[in-house]
Amino acid sequence: MKKKVVVGMSGGVDSSVAAYLLKEQGYDVIGVTMQIWQDEDEYTLESNGGCCGLSAVDDARRVAQVIGIPYYVMNFKKEFKEHVMDYFVDEYIHGRTPNPCIACNRYVKWESLLKRSLDIGADYIATGHYARIKKLENGRFAIANSATAAKDQTYALYNLTQEQLKRTLMPIGDFPKERVREMAQEFHLPVAHKPDSQEICFIPDNDYAGFIQKEMGNQVPKPGHFVDVHGNVIGEHKGITHYTIGQRKGLNLSMGHPVFVVDIRPETDEVVIGEAEDVFSKELIADRVNFMGVKTISDGDEFIGKIRYGHKGAKCHVSMMKNDKIHVEFEEPVRAITKGQAVVLYKNDYVALGGVIS
Repeated sequence: MKKKVVVGMSGGVDSSVAAYLLKEQGYDVIGVTMQIWQDEDEYTLESNGGCCGLSAVDDARRVAQVIGIPYYVMNFKKEFKEHVMDYFVDEYIHGRTPNPCIACNRYVKWESLLKRSLDIGADYIATGHYARIKKLENGRFAIANSATAAKDQTYALYNLTQEQLKRTLMPIGDFPKERVREMAQEFHLPVAHKPDSQEICFIPDNDYAGFIQKEMGNQVPKPGHFVDVHGNVIGEHKGITHYTIGQRKGLNLSMGHPVFVVDIRPETDEVVIGEAEDVFSKELIADRVNFMGVKTISDGDEFIGKIRYGHKGAKCHVSMMKNDKIHVEFEEPVRAITKGQAVVLYKNDYVALGGVIS
């Protein structure tokens, strides 16, 4: 009997090609777009681009017709609001810089979509991520680097569980982006030339502080002091939600030379300003650790650690701490270690473990 797979279709070229390839491979494919936008009015829906807009549904539906697969829209508004949008706001007001895509992957795309897919008799879910799933010699599943370093999306997937990985297919992880676009053309998919979405899908204008203001109303953090690393007040800032570690632009401080945000202190509403070298550090502590390719680690184990999506990765040594936290020490200082972002630790080409920088 054919294995049934639910493909999460965002209306983009990657998930469209993923759906086509799986049908070619003999799976019983069902296309699903996750309805996660919160506004009901037509204008907002239409202008909401990325993987959440109304246009995404139109595009995904047209692709499903071309491929010849059943297509549905499933409502995940509640899950998305709670696990992604509310989390995003809460992290920012506590002086951290979150990665909403990681939260969305774990709790919405996988936890919620997988559960509903299993409920309707599916064996797997599939996505258009540039990553591969490997079963390692130790019996564990891990996310492994895709064929194309330029589009590699393993960093944002470090938080998936063994159970989720066992039931996931990622058919485009073996191809570079250019080949995926070529295939979309060869298969006559109507989204072959659709541009990739860049911004956070629920903040299409990239104004994070404005979004937080809208969500929180009067409770949004108030203006406070810029202080130097010695605690001296050097100016006034607009509110801590406007800043992130390593930021140089938009500070409006006339110091005569470039300065950078080196810390955010929500308890005193202070934003700490320092020199370029103050942004570099060698160690971090992370919590909410997810073990993926490995079950345990020994003190001082060596990994390649990435501290943000665009970070190339650097050699580091990792040890367990009390309360299930990890201590990560890099061999060379790295720039702008940021609370709230993930540290993802790689062994060879797969994700071994990761956590949230605390």
